[in-house]
Amino acid sequence: MFLKNLLILFIFFFIFSGCQTIKEKSDSIAEKENRKYGKLVGKEMNDLKIELGNPTEDYMNESGNKVFIYKTKKYGIPCERKFEINQNNIIESFTSSGCI
Repeated sequence: MFLKNLLILFIFFFIFSGCQTIKEKSDSIAEKENRKYGKLVGKEMNDLKIELGNPTEDYMNESGNKVFIYKTKKYGIPCERKFEINQNNIIESFTSSGCI
């Protein structure tokens, strides 16, 4: 009985430590992503198009700014990067979700 409980405890420890490692790696990748594309904030729209090409989608938001959306997939996981561009064609903000 003691051996069975010890085995179950070991399995739980292994599963939770593995999940923590995956979370740390994905957080690290997300931070690199934010640093890389965050450097485009304050630059011109043309710099964005040179870096990433034409957007998958674009629209005007409620404040009159353009929003460029770049969608990709890696390992079957969808990635979406959004850039908000003001009337002077300067990138104001960047967000991403699902990008690994």
